[in-house]
Amino acid sequence: MEVIKIIGIAFIALIIVVLLKQYRPEYTIYVSIVAGILIIALVIDKLAGVITLLQNIANKTNINSQFLGLLLKITGIAFLSEFAVSICQDAGENAIASKIEIGSKILIVSMSIPIISSLLEIIIKILPN
Repeated sequence: MEVIKIIGIAFIALIIVVLLKQYRPEYTIYVSIVAGILIIALVIDKLAGVITLLQNIANKTNINSQFLGLLLKITGIAFLSEFAVSICQDAGENAIASKIEIGSKILIVSMSIPIISSLLEIIIKILPN
């Protein structure tokens, strides 16, 4: 099971971080980054399967492929920004972490405007005059 591997990587990284903090605390951030990359590498094939499934559903239901692409990009921004925020918080840089959160939220809102406007157009068409 992949969750066991993920937890194993996390616990090994945690033990290394705890041990490293005593002698070389400046290297603990690198351990955190490597652990995160390893975990992402473990689940990337599952993500590819989800993307393929969503594309198949979109093709069958005639959903605009641009919207699917936007949703995938928005999801990617959310995951990557959460990863970056966690790394910054691990390094004790909460101010930078909050700036990443704000920036990524603004990007997500700006990217979702076409989807929101399309939904509003559909709602307007459905509502009686």
